[in-house]
This record gives sequence, C-alpha cells and structure tokens, in this order.
Amino acid sequence: MGIYLNPRKRAFQRALNSQIYVDKSGLIAYTNKVLNSEQRYVCVSRPRRFGKTMAANVLAAYYGRDTDSKAEFEKLKIGKDASFLTHLNQYNVIFLNMLDFLSDNHDVGAMKKSIEESLLWELLAEYPDICYFDRKNLIKTLYDIFNEMDIQFVFIIDEWDCIFREKKSDLSGFFKKSVKR
Repeated sequence: MGIYLNPRKRAFQRALNSQIYVDKSGLIAYTNKVLNSEQRYVCVSRPRRFGKTMAANVLAAYYGRDTDSKAEFEKLKIGKDASFLTHLNQYNVIFLNMLDFLSDNHDVGAMKKSIEESLLWELLAEYPDICYFDRKNLIKTLYDIFNEMDIQFVFIIDEWDCIFREKKSDLSGFFKKSVKR
C-alpha cells in the first residue's frame, strides 16, 4: 500500500535477486510461535552489518497483507514449517526505519511528531470509511482500525537504536507525555 503501512516485498525481492542471499526465514518460525503470546515483543539485536535490516525486510514481506509472497517463501526454510501458511500475508505491517525520520528532524520531539503524522496519513488513506474517534491520535486510530477490520498490526522498527546513538541528550522529547494538568 504505502511507504510505512504494508510496504510490500520489494526490499526482500531485491535481496532474493542478489548473487549472495543468506536464508534468514528461520526467524519467522520463531516469530510465528510467539506472535499471539506474552512474548510477542521481539527485539533482534546484533552488531552493525549483521543483517538486522535484512531480517526486518523478510518479516515485512512475510506478514504484510498487501502482497502475495507465497512463491518466494515456500522455497525457503520457513516454507517447510507447520506455521508457514497460517500467518503468511495476514497482517497490517507498519515498517519504520528510524534513520529516515531522524535525518529529517532537528530534534527527537519533532521526529516523534513526524512519525505520527506519516502513519496517520497512510492509515487514514487506506481506511477512509472507518468512523474514527480522533483522526489526529495515532493510538486511537490504530485501535479503531483493528476493532473495525479485525486485522492485527505487526510493527517492525529498523534502526531503533539510532535515537540513542545520535540524540542521547534529547531523549526527553521522545518520552515526554503530552498530558495537560
């Protein structure tokens, strides 16, 4: 559909088309196992240049509902797993590369606002006919879509640690609540 909401399988397809491709689809079997459990929050942490973005692209292509990636995945390790078809292309995937937002914003508060606005723009365009409680509130909008469509969201956040590397002195803007007293 869009840039952040269900970004399809382009990045994963480019990897498959490359001369060197290492099958990282085994991560999907583990993720499928914990998807609807208390362990559903998964953090893949590895040193730089060890394939985190590749793993993120694999997950986005597998779970994203706006693409048919069965042909690509059935040839890989996950294609032999019992959970393969159960979760294939069944979810709304929100894929964020935090570096994209960090490079466009002067501080972390502005970055957070940019993420919220970008996601709201895509969500409201994809689901225009839903009766929203508050079209300017990302969390409420996500709940409204889920309640109406009964399709879970899978969030994939790449380069999540760039905020801590690049803006460590400005983190208060990211975690600050906008609650008026």
